[in-house]
This record gives sequence, C-alpha cells and structure tokens, in this order.
Amino acid sequence: MSTTIDTEQFKQRLLDERARVQEALDYLHEENAGSIEDEREEIPSDNHPADVATSTVDREIDYTLEENEERLLTAIDTALKRIEDGTFGTCRTCGQPIAIERLEALPYTTQCIDCKRREERG
Repeated sequence: MSTTIDTEQFKQRLLDERARVQEALDYLHEENAGSIEDEREEIPSDNHPADVATSTVDREIDYTLEENEERLLTAIDTALKRIEDGTFGTCRTCGQPIAIERLEALPYTTQCIDCKRREERG
C-alpha cells in the first residue's frame, strides 16, 4: 500500500518548529552572553561553595540545552533539504519508506523504526 506524503504539511510543521527552536536558542544565547569569568566576578568571595556549585550546574544545564537545540535545528534543516530534493520520508539506511506515523511524531527523522532500533542496539 503506497501512501503519498503531504510534504507541504511537513514543510510547514518543520518551519514552525525551526522558528521555535531558533527562538529558544536566541534566548539561551542572550541568557549566557556573559563569560564564566564575568560570573566569577559577580560572586562575592564570601559565597558558600554550594552557591558557586549551583551557578555552575545552572550554566552547564543551559549549555546542554543549547547543544540539544542546535542539534535539533540541524536535523530540521536537513529534513527541509530532503523535502526539496525529494528524499523526505525515505529511510537513509535501507531506502524504504518511513511510516507516516513515525514522520508525524518526528518529522525530522532520517530512519525507519526498524533501522533506528537496530542502530540503537549497536
């Protein structure tokens, strides 16, 4: 059974998601504009080590969020390119169509569920 993919619908979803991700990245960049040295200068020397640790953990969380959003942005851009070149919805590993349900859940996916599971098992 052949299912035609409504690439325009997916393109719009991807563009909407891309705008959301870019907004989140812009916010994170704004929040983390200062360097570690700037933050150290703001922390008085009589601060408890736990206060310094909390600041460090918060900064690490922000950096992790930023990395995740950047990876997602790349995945979205790659999916948009696949729509343009006509390969959207085709598994990059086996070449078979990706189930529409999987694309609806993860429109930027590059693999069918079977190939993804095999990859994750190593």
